[in-house]
Amino acid sequence: MKIAIIGSGITGVTTADALLTRGHSVTVIDRQPYAAMETSYANGGQLSASNAEVWNSWETVAKGMKWMFKQNAPLLMNLRPSWHKYSWLGEFVAAIPKYRDNTAATVRLALEARVHLFDIAEREKIDFNLEKRGILHFYHDAAGFSRAEQVNKILNESGLERRAVTNEEIQHIEPTLKRDFHGGFYTPSDATGDIHKFTSGLAHSCQRRGATFINQAAVTDLQSRAGKVTAILAVQPDSEIGRVENLEFDRVIVCAGVGSRQIARMAGDRVNVYPVKGYSITVCLDDAQSQESAPQVSLLDDAAKIVTSRLGADRFRVAGTAEFNGFNLDIRSDRVKPLVDWSRRLFPGMSTRRVIPWAGLRPMLPDMMPTVRKSRTPGIFYNTGHGHLGWTLSAATAQMASTLVEESARGNSC
Repeated sequence: MKIAIIGSGITGVTTADALLTRGHSVTVIDRQPYAAMETSYANGGQLSASNAEVWNSWETVAKGMKWMFKQNAPLLMNLRPSWHKYSWLGEFVAAIPKYRDNTAATVRLALEARVHLFDIAEREKIDFNLEKRGILHFYHDAAGFSRAEQVNKILNESGLERRAVTNEEIQHIEPTLKRDFHGGFYTPSDATGDIHKFTSGLAHSCQRRGATFINQAAVTDLQSRAGKVTAILAVQPDSEIGRVENLEFDRVIVCAGVGSRQIARMAGDRVNVYPVKGYSITVCLDDAQSQESAPQVSLLDDAAKIVTSRLGADRFRVAGTAEFNGFNLDIRSDRVKPLVDWSRRLFPGMSTRRVIPWAGLRPMLPDMMPTVRKSRTPGIFYNTGHGHLGWTLSAATAQMASTLVEESARGNSC
């Protein structure tokens, strides 16, 4: 089939790879000049089945209310009225009864995705600073650790090997952590890597294998008739050579991250993705002492809601925070500062003289689960809404979306 994919982030590019491998003709459409320039640019780097717990709980709601007026809190809410935001929050609360089932399903999906992603990297020889050193979660007090024990039962029952570790074991696993913790959990099978390097590398591979990439193109409409879908594009709309193109496809898959909601409206669908902003800093390890002082094992500080990844010898990624502030991409110093301060406090021998801040918008659905489904409009499909786990889950949902599209061609789905 001739298939268009809208979006060239990690979800769109892994979907393109899956379809190419199955023998289809693929065109990837994106509004940016290059692949992986939005949310797939500088995330926390964790391929983390151990972070599969969905956020839908009354505890999260209580913490959100507690943090509401604290500017450096892990979760921050702009209270300006917005139907999109408040409808999303209402559906978030409604999904709390599905917390356990959705967490278990996310674990299973993450374990499947890991296999596909490692296979892709090996097959296409993509260098993306992959580290298979596991992920270490640590807890400062008994209350945090006790709650983590309950979560861990769900993760273990869902097939994830994740074990409790003492403070002494924490310092053995990651010797740069020279503080006293109540305890932790270690997941040896988790990994880390540079999402931008992987996605860019896979995009180049897809192009070599025959995929077409149309960049700086905004989808302004989708029209379905006579078994075909026409995508109407505004190509380079901000330049003097801007033009409109009408391209016809057998199928269209929407992998547009936070832009998926607007595109879904064109097809008469409701895909209630909300943009939840996250921040990261990349600490440039420019000297030998900094390289020795920065951790090698990926970390998650549960109290601060901060994750880390070591990206090669000379980069250390620190990421966290969740900000409900619409499509705002401003990089706020008061949101970056906690990440820098945390880095200095835990790793004082690591210089933060040169730090690169970044902000991206996580495409989150209210139940924290990605959606892979067909549209009410024939020929259009969705693979979107991966939230903070797009890097972890996309290689699996790419296979699911590809199977769904092929079933539609066999008459099993419309």
